[in-house]
Amino acid sequence: MKILGISAFYHDSAAALLLDGEIVAAAQEERYTRKKHDAGFPQNAIDYVLEEGRIQLSDVDYVAFYDKPFLKFERLLETYVAMAPRGLNSFRMAMPVWLRQKLFLKDFLLKQFRLQQESFEPEQLLFAEHHFSHAASAFYPSPFNEAVVLTLDGVGEWATTTVAIGKGNEIDIIKELHFPHSLGLLYSAFTYYTGFKVNSGEYKVMGLAPYGEPKYRDLILDNLVDVKDDGSFRLDQSYFNYTTGLTMTNRRFAELFGQPVRQPESEQLTQFHMDIAASIQAVTEEVVLRMTRSLASEYGMANLCLAGGVALNCVANGKILRDGAFKNVWIQPAAGDAGGALGAALAAWHTEFGQPRVASSADAMRGAYLGSGFNEQQIEQELTSAGAVYTKLSCEEMIERAAQALADSKAVGWFQGRMEFGPRALGGRSILGDPRSAETQKTLYLKVKYRESFRPFAPSVLREDLASWFELDEDSPYMLLVADVKKDKRSAMTAEEEALFGIEKLNVRRSEIPAVTHIDYSARIQTVHEDTNPHYHALISEFKRLTGCGVIVNTSFNVRGEPIVCTPTDAYSCFMGTDLDVLAIGNFFLSKEEQPKDLLSDYKDRYELD
Repeated sequence: MKILGISAFYHDSAAALLLDGEIVAAAQEERYTRKKHDAGFPQNAIDYVLEEGRIQLSDVDYVAFYDKPFLKFERLLETYVAMAPRGLNSFRMAMPVWLRQKLFLKDFLLKQFRLQQESFEPEQLLFAEHHFSHAASAFYPSPFNEAVVLTLDGVGEWATTTVAIGKGNEIDIIKELHFPHSLGLLYSAFTYYTGFKVNSGEYKVMGLAPYGEPKYRDLILDNLVDVKDDGSFRLDQSYFNYTTGLTMTNRRFAELFGQPVRQPESEQLTQFHMDIAASIQAVTEEVVLRMTRSLASEYGMANLCLAGGVALNCVANGKILRDGAFKNVWIQPAAGDAGGALGAALAAWHTEFGQPRVASSADAMRGAYLGSGFNEQQIEQELTSAGAVYTKLSCEEMIERAAQALADSKAVGWFQGRMEFGPRALGGRSILGDPRSAETQKTLYLKVKYRESFRPFAPSVLREDLASWFELDEDSPYMLLVADVKKDKRSAMTAEEEALFGIEKLNVRRSEIPAVTHIDYSARIQTVHEDTNPHYHALISEFKRLTGCGVIVNTSFNVRGEPIVCTPTDAYSCFMGTDLDVLAIGNFFLSKEEQPKDLLSDYKDRYELD
């Protein structure tokens, strides 16, 4: 049976393909359109997954959509009616889109697919509830036979938080919290308040938090959110505007904290904003820890699966793991709406059609390397068309040259194998650097990524070397866990350095690997495994042979506001528009100094800031 899963029309549209229950391919639409968080119909992603599966749309048995638009429309209408006459402007903006497209989504999808396959039938369209899609994306690919499945996000149809029990091929949702009470929307409210873009900048708030103190934690808990012992909660809506308004927070929210909303890009981040970030991060951790402790006690299971946008909060994830209420934690790498495409397909296979499931010690995500790949001929053709100057090497020579470039503190664009599914670059489409040099961080900030300086870079570490460098000895292949650098690798701080505040702390050397050590000695860790990415594992191993260090800097291959690169042409454009020194793409090695000078460009302002 061939099942195509899709998510679309809100943010992060995507497509995924199952062939007899096996995950064959999955990708986000943004990678092909070059529009970050593209919410449009994922035609390019669909074309890719079908091509990867070597089938056509006429071969597909069912298409599964990741939520139920009628239920979402019901929630929208009930909310506007309950709040009337508030929200009239928002209502006027929302209704045309719903009436033109979203409300009649089944008809719209049917027309789209019939443009490509006239015989496509309405019975081939299946719809899963939003949170069931999330839960399916988390449990079915996990290595567990049974688990508690916790989904935390902004909002689906009505649900904002769900608890499910997964056993074998069955998932049963047993608890729900409903809109407007949402941990995801609470975090997004503070994202908006600190001047970052909602549904995009939440990870910036998480990165900013260690620079501050959680001074406003109690103020938030006393006024904005009422949290019970079991982690259930309610938000006081008199402080928020997201139910019917065009902003996340209102004047009363700003008055509570004593400052207005920060204007994006135009106002400097201050210690106040850092303390606000630290406070909402602390509250989020408090809620999820109460929740996971209660669930572990109530259901007595050893395993926890996580999905939904909040599951991308890797700091909170690390604390859940260290808390120990659950012995094992597995997080869907595409935890946001993109992963819903995969979840909808898996829900159809196991739930709708009752197909069996056998969990294995390795998860079913194939390291998340489920996106587009390019063979040697395709890469050479695109590089030649772009006017690139390159050297073709053997695989072993490529590893040696790239590792030496890293050891020489050069910034390396690394384009190998298939593209990652989800928001993290995991050694398929990555920019790499030497973690031992404090200059690496500055170079990547200022000359390559063009992003805010407070955001930390992540380490990729050989799985076998993990416990030597970090206070963690669990697999973290998807860069979704934060842990501390080992104490014996840290650098002692002077009294002067200890006294620094906020962003001043950024330039203090904190460990033997300063480029990946955040100001609180933490790191967002990716463990690299030889069986899932042998090429990347070989590169880090060679770097270790040269330097004694089995860790490298890994950040996504893009500039701020740009989706991660997808094609060799995308990679070369980014290479030529930034101060990357080297591009290693397949078996082709490119040095910046050898490239035609007339192809150099200013890439910084090509994309809208996120």
